[in-house]
Amino acid sequence: MKNTPSILDKRRAGILLHITSLPSTLGNGTMGKHAYRFIDFLKECGLSLWQVLPIHPPQRVPLNTPHRDFLSPYQPQSVHAGNPLLINLDKLMKKGWLPKMVLPTYNRQQLEQAIDYRYQCLKNAYSHFDEHANKADHQAYQQFVEENQEWLEDYALFCALKDVYQGACWWNWREKGYRYREPQALDKARKRFADKIEQYRFIQFAFFRQWQELQEYAHQNGVYLFGDMPFFVARDSVEVWANRDNFLLDEKGNPRYLSGIAPEDDYFHIRKGQCWGHPLYNWDNLQKDDFQWWINRFKIANELFDFVRLTYFRGFYECWAIPLNKPSENGRWRLTPWRKLFDRVTEEEIMKDNFKKWIAEDVGASRKTIKWRSHNFSGIKIMQLAFNDESKVPLRNQHLPHHHKPTDVVYTGTHDSNTTLGWFKWITKTKTKQEYVCEYLDAKPEDFPWALIQATLRSVAKLAIIPMQDILGLDSEHRMNNPGTSNSRNWRWQFEWSQISPDKENKLKNWFNAMKEIKKPNIFIVVFLTQMLLWTGMVTTMAETTQTDSGTTSTETPQEKKK
Repeated sequence: MKNTPSILDKRRAGILLHITSLPSTLGNGTMGKHAYRFIDFLKECGLSLWQVLPIHPPQRVPLNTPHRDFLSPYQPQSVHAGNPLLINLDKLMKKGWLPKMVLPTYNRQQLEQAIDYRYQCLKNAYSHFDEHANKADHQAYQQFVEENQEWLEDYALFCALKDVYQGACWWNWREKGYRYREPQALDKARKRFADKIEQYRFIQFAFFRQWQELQEYAHQNGVYLFGDMPFFVARDSVEVWANRDNFLLDEKGNPRYLSGIAPEDDYFHIRKGQCWGHPLYNWDNLQKDDFQWWINRFKIANELFDFVRLTYFRGFYECWAIPLNKPSENGRWRLTPWRKLFDRVTEEEIMKDNFKKWIAEDVGASRKTIKWRSHNFSGIKIMQLAFNDESKVPLRNQHLPHHHKPTDVVYTGTHDSNTTLGWFKWITKTKTKQEYVCEYLDAKPEDFPWALIQATLRSVAKLAIIPMQDILGLDSEHRMNNPGTSNSRNWRWQFEWSQISPDKENKLKNWFNAMKEIKKPNIFIVVFLTQMLLWTGMVTTMAETTQTDSGTTSTETPQEKKK
């Protein structure tokens, strides 16, 4: 991290692609050969950023659980550990840490079976490592265990106990002493399940070794890793189990409130808001040791990534608190001691020079939360949201390029958005909105998604990120996540190298080269000023467009209304 540049040192562009979305014949993508090939691809295109989603282990549930939705990286089972499913088995075999074998092939419909096979291989790897690894590797393992003892011991014990209870959530464990962390019961568990605990220690060692190797290769090729630090943790996580006082829980471990988003702030237009299901933080308790729990989280993210996006940044200021078993509409805002937290974090020596490498996911943030700018975070702009405004003055939408600033990070869309092609097909249902988008971008309908990609790269924002689905020109069925749903497609999307044509690669190279030359003033400001009078009639029409409950839309033009 010491040699990582500032976000603002020069114009950069990159691709948003989670590691699980890399090609694989054994379930999800991993830190194997395809990850290294992707870094080569970025370098060849002149791109210097690879943005990934959180790399922590998502919560696991038993294989036979109905609607088994266990892949969300935003429901982490630990905010310190790495996701075992990102470990590449071939690399373990090459190091001699896993017996050589012919790995089976699983198609995408067999993801659950592939995941369980992988876990079994990883659990068996420790005994082989213990017998066959060289002295240097054994010493490295012992050093890793000692340096990470503060979080690793609880994590390994937690995972071992989940194995004992076949993946059951910690509050459903039969042994009360395990549920409530009674010291005598935990001491017995450490002795009784010592082998399982050692397996999970080793799995984390293997993860961080592969992550370090991938990071080094990226740096050698001029590529920086841009990661997410999730704001919340899953209820069924080691953090909640081991640090119960840091969360708003009752005496049985049930959350008093659940996280979510207020109906009026739901920019995905689900209308009733969303319930995400995380427990809320007990900020009074977190303050008692000067926010050390949060400081540790910032330090870990700082070590893992060159640039870090703070997801759901609004949560640092206020959280939507939904009472247990109530709909999102019944929630209310709970304030946090955000200023004390960030003042304390910036006191840390390791953080003083690194806040220039952090980005706030401030989408949906209220005006109050703009106070975070006093701590010099960059914010984000999402081009798709620029045209979703239903106000009477849509040109004031802050996501429109003529409002962008060099300190922003601009996206066509994010992991939660529709793909750009899917989004454009969706807005074609409202002819006036489609005309407005095309007029603003000086594009034709057949130019999408490339028209929005090009506009993103032409923004004065010094960082531009394009989701891989947009690079490939894919539609809605390829989106990464559909918020507010338990869609079986969520978090499962993967691409194939055959989808990348030389034409797409050349377009990226040419546009990125052009992007590096763009300077102030923002070219979209010029477009905005010169065409404002032409847009006035169109904007008026958009304000008059109404959506009925039946889904029909009025799209009369100004000329038709005059008649």
